[in-house]
Amino acid sequence: MACNLFGMECVIYMVKCSYEQKPYRRILMENWKGKVIPSPSPFTNSGRKILAENPNHPGTLGVAISEAVEDALEREDTRYTLGSVLNHVLLHQTIIGLEAKKQMEKAGEYPDVVIGCVGGGQQFFRICVSVPAGRLTGAKTKTRFIAVEPAACPTMTRGKYTWDYGDTAKSGAPIALMHTLGHTFVPDAIHAGGLRYHGNSPLLSLVLEQKLVEPRALNQVPCFEAAVQFARSECIVPAPESSHAIRAAVDEALRCKAEGRSETIVFNLSGHGHFDLSAYESYLTNQMKDVPLDEGKLQAALKDCPEVDPNILCGGA
Repeated sequence: MACNLFGMECVIYMVKCSYEQKPYRRILMENWKGKVIPSPSPFTNSGRKILAENPNHPGTLGVAISEAVEDALEREDTRYTLGSVLNHVLLHQTIIGLEAKKQMEKAGEYPDVVIGCVGGGQQFFRICVSVPAGRLTGAKTKTRFIAVEPAACPTMTRGKYTWDYGDTAKSGAPIALMHTLGHTFVPDAIHAGGLRYHGNSPLLSLVLEQKLVEPRALNQVPCFEAAVQFARSECIVPAPESSHAIRAAVDEALRCKAEGRSETIVFNLSGHGHFDLSAYESYLTNQMKDVPLDEGKLQAALKDCPEVDPNILCGGA
């Protein structure tokens, strides 16, 4: 929409499984003259290489970034800016957490539990940043922070804390110290496309290492169960990504009920699911499945992480 208003060309490399699962997102972008390309595509060197190895590759965020960067680098009039995962993006989005903090003050409450979903980290960090930052500087708080990821892409709970590339082709993002499954890892085509990223932000990875955040991995079927429950009670259809935070919030509320406790639970509803109704149809018709993580695939991808001097790793941490 912004490109259309300013008369600029707009090319979108959209992860192929999302391109296929979410046609209304594509149509909306095309309505504003956007050119939407399913990634991996035959239009870039990185895309062609991946398709040659696997013609049925479902695409990943890392692959789409690689193609977008390659496209940008070949144009003299184009620059590429990273819009997710890196620390400056997380810091830019902390306005959401600061607003939430003010809202809690107006309500005369303080959260016992704060929950957000995790792909690269910005959805979680935007709501949770203020208190973890306080803890790092010595502030005393008993608030728990729960970061929820898909079991199909468990960067926090199964990933390795090491240096890795931000994109599959190793060309689009600086190497960073992060929790990662390896830049070549290809998650199953779950409906929460925004959570299918192979690594976490360096900032989120740091607070994970400091044990300030509780990581949790959930399958998509119970997440959609909670999302439907939320929609029927709150009249808001949440995005598949947000459903992970909702599932954790429901689980925490059930824990409180079982323990006879009263706690204040805050979670980040990071988007609506109006363009994800095919995912809800899959759930409502009992066609949605959870596939166990392929351990061999995970270990093979981790081997692709760059070799780094352990002393450098220690210093970076």
